[in-house]
Amino acid sequence: MKKISIATSILLALSTQALADPGQQGDKWIAGFAEYYSTDQEASGFPNYLSDGTGLGAEFGFRFLPQWAGRIEYSSLDIDASSLGQDKSGSRLGFDAMYFLPNDSMYIFGGVKEIKIADSDTMYNLGLGKHWTVAEKLKVITEVAAYNNFENGNNDIGVKVGLAYTFGNSAPAMPKDSDNDGVNDTLDMCPNTAPGTQVDAKGCDIDEDKDGVLNSLDLCPNTPVGTKVDSNGCALGADEDGDGVADADDKCANTPMSDKVDAVGCSVFMEEEVSQNLRINFGNNSSIISNPNNPDFQTFADFMNRYPNTDTVIEGHSSAPGNDDYNMMLSQKRADAVRKLLVTKYGIDAARIKAVGYGETQLLDTANTKQANALNRRITAKVTASNRVKVEK
Repeated sequence: MKKISIATSILLALSTQALADPGQQGDKWIAGFAEYYSTDQEASGFPNYLSDGTGLGAEFGFRFLPQWAGRIEYSSLDIDASSLGQDKSGSRLGFDAMYFLPNDSMYIFGGVKEIKIADSDTMYNLGLGKHWTVAEKLKVITEVAAYNNFENGNNDIGVKVGLAYTFGNSAPAMPKDSDNDGVNDTLDMCPNTAPGTQVDAKGCDIDEDKDGVLNSLDLCPNTPVGTKVDSNGCALGADEDGDGVADADDKCANTPMSDKVDAVGCSVFMEEEVSQNLRINFGNNSSIISNPNNPDFQTFADFMNRYPNTDTVIEGHSSAPGNDDYNMMLSQKRADAVRKLLVTKYGIDAARIKAVGYGETQLLDTANTKQANALNRRITAKVTASNRVKVEK
């Protein structure tokens, strides 16, 4: 084990001085390598004739996650057989999982190998390595590994150096500019600028409030259209709440600075639609709710309680197999069961909930399969409300 300790120390020392050049998810590589392979003479048993040797090999690797990769490796070994006065040829084939430390300072790998020298043995290996970038697509590979045979306790050591060619990783995506104003979405403070509009570095109209003062100089950037302004873009006359409307014309004093205002200085509101869905599946030929404590029921009830002026329709559906009239009846029973649960357990006013069965008239999947039938045996409900919210600057 002294050999592997020395090799590991060298690799760790070099890794701390290496420039960070991490690989990326999707990288692939092919590599050729040479190695020094040392067998465990003390544990090999009689006849004890295998010594150290060398090998040449190749590997293919794929980085499927930012920190994780896998590879297949093959090596042709030439091992000294000192007691016989000759060399023994052999091979090693197997798979490794590889974990790359931050910035690819080094990687830890482990796997299973089938090694054939004198006999065929299954070995488990663990090691350390590093990919050293020498060109855009080329990397030098350095590794040290320990191999263990669980059956006889043999411990072998391998040290290898190789050259890898990397490929397959796509180029980074170009920054997106959804409104085509020349400013990337990540920097665009006005993401829906009209086509052809001249914009500033933030992607906004150079005079967004059309008061004749450029945004870069406008101290009152949301002055209502038509308001007379000074050289700072602020309404002529006193404007105590700073909303761009002079106090003499401001019918809503002390408007929050974050609010967008209209021509008379009042906050602008818009109607925002909000909705909540309920979807419950049933067993075959059943209208029994198997999970009445499903959190989806409570979420649906909370939404209806928050918006008391809303109503909803519970829609029951069945799968295709069976008699049409029976399926219609069964779907109605399912809808009625959910309506009753929402009324009795979750406290929703019965007048706000209507239950309708549709039988097999609205199939989601027309295939005659177990999965399709399970999908079609369902309850759906939707409730929508309008929510009045302020428009911010």
